[in-house]
Amino acid sequence: MSVRQAFSDPPRPDPATMTREEYLHASPPMFGSRFVDTVTRVPFWAVPMVFGPAIVAAVALAAVRVDWWQVLVWVLVGYVVWTLTEYWLHRIVFHFEPDHPFGRRIHWMIHGVHHDHPQDPMRLVMPPTASVPLALIFVGIFHLILPPGEAWALVGGFLGGYLGYDMTHYYVHHRRPRGPIGRKLRELHMRHHFQDHHRGYGVSAPWWDRVFGTTPQRRGGGR
Repeated sequence: MSVRQAFSDPPRPDPATMTREEYLHASPPMFGSRFVDTVTRVPFWAVPMVFGPAIVAAVALAAVRVDWWQVLVWVLVGYVVWTLTEYWLHRIVFHFEPDHPFGRRIHWMIHGVHHDHPQDPMRLVMPPTASVPLALIFVGIFHLILPPGEAWALVGGFLGGYLGYDMTHYYVHHRRPRGPIGRKLRELHMRHHFQDHHRGYGVSAPWWDRVFGTTPQRRGGGR
């Protein structure tokens, strides 16, 4: 198989031949090569396996450089930075819809496939092949603007926020939360998917939707 064939746009499921439930779980391939497509399919437990040790290591590296209260403060700052990143990444990058066919193909691979088939359990968390390089970019940025101790604490909070986001995203798609917080998070995210995808960008941090005026609305205009 040639490189062009491996990375070609494979056939997608035809909704006319499937039930709605089957289509939402359709798990369409992204690439013509089965091997290449495999790296786009990630079980939810892969994220804590990769980022859990990284978070512990970042906090430990911070703790040997600054006082514990500084570690705590910068971890909290890192979490807040993540929640803003989550909101704007989802709003600006994931929902940017290019006009060019190549751009539309990239958009579908990044986020469109999830909106087409939101119940696919293997595409609800970001593959480490994408998330690790992105995380390293942020690690580098934080170390450019802060001393090592503060930077590592910020990294710990930032990655902790990311881990919480990906686990929350999987949870609201594949579980039925019983508590009020879980039910509200699920409701808001399902409204984003099935009612208005131009609202509800904060998956784990929906308060930013209130700040920026994008809270999903109930039918009839209520919040």
